[in-house]
Amino acid sequence: MERTSLDTTPGSHRAPAPRPLSTGTLPTGTLAAAILPLLCLLASPLMAQDAEPRDLDQPVQARMLRSADAGKPLLSLTAQGARPLDTHEARLDLRIAYTRSKIWNPESQRYDEVNLRSYHSPGTDPDVPFVAPTIVTSPGETVRIRLDNDLPEQPDCKPKNINVPHCFNSTNLHSHGLWVSPTGNSDNVLLTLRPGVTFEYEYNLPADHPAGTYWYHPHLHGSTALQVSSGMAGALLVRGNRLPAAGRTGDLDTLLRDPDGTALPERLLLFQQVAYACRDKATGKIKVRKNDAGQTVAWVCDEGDLGEIEGYDQFGFEPGATIDTWVQSGRHTSINGDVLPTFTGLVAGRIERWRLLHAGVRDTINLQLRELRPNHASMEGLSGAALDNWVARNCTGPVVTQFEVAADGLSHARAIAKAENVLQPGYRSDALVVFPKAGQYCVIDAAAPASASITNAAEDRQLLGVATVAAGSGAPIAQLQPYVTDRLIAAAETQMPADQRAGIVAALRDGLRLDAFVPHPDIADGELTGKQTLEFDIDTDQIPNVYKVDGHPYDPSQPRDLVLGDIEEWELTSARGGHPFHIHVNPFQVSRILDPQGKDVSVSGEKNDPQYADTKGVWKDTLFVKKGYRVFVRTRYQRYIGEYVLHCHILEHEDQGMMQNVRVLVPDGKGGGIDSSRHH
Repeated sequence: MERTSLDTTPGSHRAPAPRPLSTGTLPTGTLAAAILPLLCLLASPLMAQDAEPRDLDQPVQARMLRSADAGKPLLSLTAQGARPLDTHEARLDLRIAYTRSKIWNPESQRYDEVNLRSYHSPGTDPDVPFVAPTIVTSPGETVRIRLDNDLPEQPDCKPKNINVPHCFNSTNLHSHGLWVSPTGNSDNVLLTLRPGVTFEYEYNLPADHPAGTYWYHPHLHGSTALQVSSGMAGALLVRGNRLPAAGRTGDLDTLLRDPDGTALPERLLLFQQVAYACRDKATGKIKVRKNDAGQTVAWVCDEGDLGEIEGYDQFGFEPGATIDTWVQSGRHTSINGDVLPTFTGLVAGRIERWRLLHAGVRDTINLQLRELRPNHASMEGLSGAALDNWVARNCTGPVVTQFEVAADGLSHARAIAKAENVLQPGYRSDALVVFPKAGQYCVIDAAAPASASITNAAEDRQLLGVATVAAGSGAPIAQLQPYVTDRLIAAAETQMPADQRAGIVAALRDGLRLDAFVPHPDIADGELTGKQTLEFDIDTDQIPNVYKVDGHPYDPSQPRDLVLGDIEEWELTSARGGHPFHIHVNPFQVSRILDPQGKDVSVSGEKNDPQYADTKGVWKDTLFVKKGYRVFVRTRYQRYIGEYVLHCHILEHEDQGMMQNVRVLVPDGKGGGIDSSRHH
């Protein structure tokens, strides 16, 4: 596979870099050469009154996006030769098998050969096989995914303790963040698909499903972290065209357009942390390189070695282990399957919608965009501390503000201006990004304090890539927020309904308020019907350590019972370390976050950690819970009954017991619920 080049000094020295990640607007005639089929479903007839005009006889198209082109615009594109479907649904075939390929290693300055479990589909790009196809659908549609587990059989994979990682070749599928049923063949993570089994998932999105950025990945207890860390993850985008109306909010997609109705260019950044290792054939231990003090500074793959992910020691969980192996591995966070990519197709002054998706398992990402110093030194051959020093000397220009308009697929009531965007595993962030002038910019995973990180240790800065921005038609932008505000107002004045237009424009002028696009109404104090408490903990006195929720490791026979229709406030805490709390099916709204001194930090955040700033009132499905803090969230149990899970989204913690089943029961009319499994 050829490796394209990244300019490191204008017109001269060049260093290796992967294929560029482009978001340049594509002429329709070049589409067939630019992408492979992407699963894309048009709006259902139930929404025709809100939809843009189209010929209802036009066949619904199915297509899959080439992962390497995941930054290219996805709206208003129709793949040639796509298979027409008779109904408003589409099918995607996913086969799971071992894949032998290569991953760029900046530490050794060459590709490492790897053999990892991955998803295969009719349009999988062989150059970047460890990124699953992007799925694009709409509210009211049905997505069918035929999952074929073609991994080899594993005998004797049933452990005596279910919280010991096991059955690495068994799997299932989770549609993270979708508001769909958790039972049957829908988003049912309690299913087990053994090697040789084929199973069809069916996700029926309700007509009022929020448009936004979601994702999918394996979720079988015992093998989740190992499979997701192999790159088994893909984006799932729900597109909406519902305009705001009296008594009803609309989809943010309808506002994020140019005045002529053209959708803003989009760039999908799927972050992954593939923890492959090469092992000594005699001992089976991971091959490492150590410094003079005897400390491991990188994992090593020699010529002829084959990198694999076959054991949980690659996550630091051998009995008694206390190290963070991701940091010691020297591996790099990849973006859309590439390590240290070049971002191309950017134009100064052009607003893009960046869909940021943390599909990794073992590192906090603190995304920052900073202007690269002109006439900077070459980065060729640098890695580790040397590359960090290069960043310190050269990525010194002004920070480019990101305007976050949605989190975890759910639109904000107000755009949040961020100098750095903290993403924990499972998080998604939709941000408007505009570069003020031409030049090169560093895409950085900035340093994070121990209290802000899932590693519970201070995380070093890491270069994720370099963005090359071409000159636009105007002068450099002096102030980004007024510029973004004016552009959105111009879109609102041409795209919003006449009876809603003035209110939406006034809200945008008032600090980029987006009230007309929030998918769920606020939960007021008077609506609450009860409360729940939850505590994460790790018993480090036992070897191996015991990972617990509410004092107990995972036990599927002991679910937490909730009642359909109730509206409750949850108090989330952690006794040891920080953990991203995730619950399936129903999202939650942040009420308040109290630090150890009792101060609410959900508005202004904290001096050394911005991640809680501006979270009050925000809707999410995953939220980091810091040790010693009290996190209060509110949620409605709506529409769906059945059993699903909540857990820590540090996925190896989940596999080792930091998970709990949840059952939503039918009301019994007396303030409780009916357990249908026992009631006759």
